[in-house]
Amino acid sequence: MLKRLQNLCVQNGPALVGLPVALTPFPLRKRMLEQLLNAQFRQALAEGDLDFLQDHFFGIDILDMGLRWVTTLQQGQLSVMARDDADVWFRGNANDLLLVAARKADPDMLFFQRRLAIEGDTELGLEVKNLMDAMEFDAMPRPLLNAMQQLATWVEAARTMPSTDGSSGRKSTPLI
Repeated sequence: MLKRLQNLCVQNGPALVGLPVALTPFPLRKRMLEQLLNAQFRQALAEGDLDFLQDHFFGIDILDMGLRWVTTLQQGQLSVMARDDADVWFRGNANDLLLVAARKADPDMLFFQRRLAIEGDTELGLEVKNLMDAMEFDAMPRPLLNAMQQLATWVEAARTMPSTDGSSGRKSTPLI
């Protein structure tokens, strides 16, 4: 019973969480994202590792939550904005993006399984991906890191548990 509940939460959680987040005014989401991103990438910003984002726009689209934003570098800080165009878009479902962020899934594997899409300037997309791969978890606030890793472990466990019909709980949903 608890395993089935866990599987249902993993499958339906992004849509349930996405609703109140989507109802949150964008200026508040923008402020929270900018604070989180600038804190997380403080060292990379100081060392100039993110200078390639100057005058370039990198978008994140969390499909099953209906959330999207664009990030760029402005005056040495990461800036988040709501816009429909970006030089490169990373698109995927919340659980897959969480697994990538927690390093419990290989983004290349998800790309080839059509569970992660990179659209637009692929060179810029690879620079962002390589930066993310090189990111040290030590820079992340411990409570955020623990929450992300625990949630990713929970998602991973739910996806690999057998469903009641005997098939694997893992679903492969094509993007777009």
